[in-house]
Amino acid sequence: MTVTVDYFMTTSSPWSYLGARRFMEITRKVGAEVNVYAVDFGAVFAQSGGLPLPKRAPQRRAYRLVELARWKKRLGLPLVIEPENFPAKTPLSAHLVTATRIAGGDALRLSTLILEALWEQDRSIDDPEVLADCCRKAGLDAASLLKAAESEETRAAFAEDTEHAKHSGVFGAPSYIIDEELFWGQDRLDFVAEKLGAV
Repeated sequence: MTVTVDYFMTTSSPWSYLGARRFMEITRKVGAEVNVYAVDFGAVFAQSGGLPLPKRAPQRRAYRLVELARWKKRLGLPLVIEPENFPAKTPLSAHLVTATRIAGGDALRLSTLILEALWEQDRSIDDPEVLADCCRKAGLDAASLLKAAESEETRAAFAEDTEHAKHSGVFGAPSYIIDEELFWGQDRLDFVAEKLGAV
């Protein structure tokens, strides 16, 4: 029986980036089905009490950079800790992931490539050309998906996905839900792997 994982992420989250490749490897190892939800965490924070990065205390913002440097070293990933193109200014990249999931495309691979474009290459994920390049690398039809990303159907699905996150108890990115059990953070992927029998 195929197990399903609901994966809640944001295309501009460094923590989603740090976990993306490992999560993809874990789920593909066991043949899990992954529903990728690139949601509006501003709306999620409004319910959960979380704060967007600019509104956090200076101590927390400073410590975030320390932790990113630690995880970069631990995982050996080419993370740009303070990219010039962060934060993303439009939801186009998230809508593109949503449109890809709706179309039955590989939204997990695409979302990972978008994260890498920002956090490894410091490219603007607000730029449709950058997103088109990510689509091509994922073997997807960039033109049709970028058009679909602008549709009312996709916008409505994005809003529904955000509500789904809120009703599921999600409060941060990345989050993974398996059999109604929530795992928050890329540093919980060992528990995700255990749950999926991938160890």
